[in-house]
Amino acid sequence: MIVNRVGLSPYQCGATAILFAAVLWGTTGVAASFAPNISPLGIGAFAMGVAGIIQAGLAYKKLKLQFACLVQQKNILLLSALALAIYPLAFYSSMRLAGVAVGTVVSIGSAPLFAALLEYLFNTTLSLTKRWLISVVIGLIGIALLAFGEPHMPDLSPLGQTAEQVSEHATGYLTGQAAPQRQLWGIALGLLAGLTYASYAWAARAMIDSGVHSQAAIGGIFGLGALLLLPSLFFTGDNLFSSTGNALVSVYMALIPMTLGYIAFGYGLRHINASSASLLTLMEPVVAAILAVLIVGEVISPLGWFGMLLIMVCLWVQATEKRADDSIGSE
Repeated sequence: MIVNRVGLSPYQCGATAILFAAVLWGTTGVAASFAPNISPLGIGAFAMGVAGIIQAGLAYKKLKLQFACLVQQKNILLLSALALAIYPLAFYSSMRLAGVAVGTVVSIGSAPLFAALLEYLFNTTLSLTKRWLISVVIGLIGIALLAFGEPHMPDLSPLGQTAEQVSEHATGYLTGQAAPQRQLWGIALGLLAGLTYASYAWAARAMIDSGVHSQAAIGGIFGLGALLLLPSLFFTGDNLFSSTGNALVSVYMALIPMTLGYIAFGYGLRHINASSASLLTLMEPVVAAILAVLIVGEVISPLGWFGMLLIMVCLWVQATEKRADDSIGSE
């Protein structure tokens, strides 16, 4: 096995897969900048919806073999699919109302904390390590510095667009409210985004722990989530294929970050718990910011670069931990 050849423990192999997924997700902001007239909610629903159909198709044999196991886990499966559908809507709305920086910090920063809370409430045999606590503190400080250290924050979302583009499509009924009240709504929606992201990551790991193959768990969650997301394209899907550039961006979003990324994410969850996985996905805004500098021409202040350094320290501390107890086998 590759794990043995390169000397990685199962935990470290899972961490590597999660980091790979986060790198792919980090490319979406720059990719979306090449199709600025596509609704961010539309491209989000399309990419996650198509990826969900592909994930379910790839997992067809596993889903068929483990149908009885999935039925036993139907409550978790349905709730996780609902969380998957809510996540992008809450995330974009948070950025619309609270601003890109605040929305990003609240959404991405709260996910590891919510994942840890879910594990604490529902998995009494799992305990958080000192290493994880140190990592999360360093990582949250780093992502806050990165977000607020940029004069023009590149979008850090998994299906990113600029705040101005989001504003044309998300939660328009709140636009007349006073700025402080709108920001509170944005923060609340950011917390909802962090909770829903943590929820489907935790649910996938919980199903894997119960004996469901990782491919079947991810395929089931994304397949049901796609059924919830794709109908929204009737309202948000304008311009997805109105030009060659838009079509290429839409297809790239669906096939590479969302499909390939979540295949790697599902593999990683076989060897790593949801709180650690959520923490490792802090790699995503670092990749997004670096690509924005290199390709889009964004400018990052020294404070932002220092924040990225702290995030990399957080990731190194977390990814190099040798822990075998999270792994449930190589399958």
